[in-house]
Amino acid sequence: MGGGGQQTDRITGTNGRFGTYTWEEVQKHTKFGDQWIVVERKVYNVSQWVKRHPGGLRIIGHYAGEDATEAFTAFHPDLQLVRKYMKPLLIGELEASEPSQDCQKNAALVEDFRALREHLEAEGCFKTQPLFFILHLGHILLLEAIALMLVWCFGTGWINTAIVAVLMATAQSQAGWLQHDFGHLSVCKTSRWNHLVHKFVIGHLKGASAGWWNHRHFQHHAKPNVFKKDPDVNMLNAFVVGKVQPVEYGVKKIKHLPYNHQHKYFFFIGPPLLIPVYFQFQIFHNMILHALCLSLSYLFSYYVRYFLCYTQFYGVFWAVILFNFVRFMESHWFVWVTQMSHIPMNIDYEKHQDWLSMQLVATCNIEQSPFNDWFSGHLNFQIEHHLFPTMPRHNYWRAAPHARALCDKYGVKYQEKTLYGAFADIIRSLEKSGELWLDAYLNK
Repeated sequence: MGGGGQQTDRITGTNGRFGTYTWEEVQKHTKFGDQWIVVERKVYNVSQWVKRHPGGLRIIGHYAGEDATEAFTAFHPDLQLVRKYMKPLLIGELEASEPSQDCQKNAALVEDFRALREHLEAEGCFKTQPLFFILHLGHILLLEAIALMLVWCFGTGWINTAIVAVLMATAQSQAGWLQHDFGHLSVCKTSRWNHLVHKFVIGHLKGASAGWWNHRHFQHHAKPNVFKKDPDVNMLNAFVVGKVQPVEYGVKKIKHLPYNHQHKYFFFIGPPLLIPVYFQFQIFHNMILHALCLSLSYLFSYYVRYFLCYTQFYGVFWAVILFNFVRFMESHWFVWVTQMSHIPMNIDYEKHQDWLSMQLVATCNIEQSPFNDWFSGHLNFQIEHHLFPTMPRHNYWRAAPHARALCDKYGVKYQEKTLYGAFADIIRSLEKSGELWLDAYLNK
């Protein structure tokens, strides 16, 4: 069976067969409805399980036909529990003659990275400090309380309203980083509690959907900056990014917008519109399409709380204007922070790299400082966050020297920039991509 191994009489779960397989056989099962993955040399048929996967439908499919061991380890804090759920999906294992890594990945690098993770776990880098997150939540609630008290005490004048809007946008941005922590299962001891609190935080504090976030964000982590797999580089034909896509569009004479000017119009349709327009539409569409009743109830509670607090001072019309202005400012904050570590990096089609190499070509760090840590929700340690997504963010600084040393050992580039330099690189990279498009469009 499979790649020529001997079939046994063992029956496992609903799959009905157990055997040994070659990589060639595994790599035939990559299409929706017929998807196999390999984890720790064991072969699993996840064709139906993808529909029930808590991390979203597509993320497992992105590893169909591949070794998903490193992603499996990275995303699940309680591996023993997840292995129990995977038992009914087990259909076999790799033949003894087959390597553990697929696609000619560097086995020594993979083993050293695994050893690094084990070392960091032993050092306590995956243990949460509850006080950190309690204080973080406290300062969000304090900002919201101060904003409301300012309106209560000083009225709705333009200057006071501007201050209130800045406080509310700051609270919303910081709440965004907090929901991100729970979404990555890095706060509570169990995944169940992380999921429950995540639904509350992203719903009641942010007016968004945990299901939508999981579906989108975990794909980004699984295959960062990989076209057709990372939704964050799906620019809806508004931008061309990286070095490959611009040439591709130019050769095909695709011109939805004047991409050679994208570094200019980015300021008008990028940061201002992502959250108030594009994300808002996606969130409501996702919740209605999938009938996410709990998410809808939390989202409803967010809007009820907001309008009860502010319509009594501003009236409905101006409360709506204030709400959208806060979203407008938050969107700028979010876009610059999240894109500074990705858009200037390598963006390409699937290359089947090992976990460390794949994450490092797509991410970079921003220099550490108390302000940068707070401002970015510790996403200035984007490399460590992508390598170890379940690690509590207050421990990234402890992991960083070890990750850098491993990169140096294998010649993997570990980039760190200033905050200003990272922001400027977004625009520079868009300009370079636009030039590549124009050259291909005119000359190829």
